[in-house]
Amino acid sequence: MPRSVNAVAARARRKKVMKQAKGFFGRRKNVWTVAKNAVEKAGVYAYIGRKQKKRNFRALWIQRINAGARLHGMSYSKFMGELAKKDIQLNRKVLADLAMNHPEAFKAVVDSIKK
Repeated sequence: MPRSVNAVAARARRKKVMKQAKGFFGRRKNVWTVAKNAVEKAGVYAYIGRKQKKRNFRALWIQRINAGARLHGMSYSKFMGELAKKDIQLNRKVLADLAMNHPEAFKAVVDSIKK
């Protein structure tokens, strides 16, 4: 009696991994053992990258707010401290957008906390 193997599922599993490795360089795209490791490592990098993206955007927003605040004679920390004291609840993403794309609106925010 022939031994029972799960060829259909195994092939599907390998095919899925090889499809994910499409576009990789060299043997990483067409050799099963190399591709499997490459896809696994790529998944790790993707997971880490999703966390880093949040940090990077926050840092970018802080730089933009700092640049906008300094145009009006304030440092970032003073600006954010005054915002908290005046209970103005605008997050960094919105403030950065105002500083970059709507300088007159950002100036209005700065003027409101200087009073």
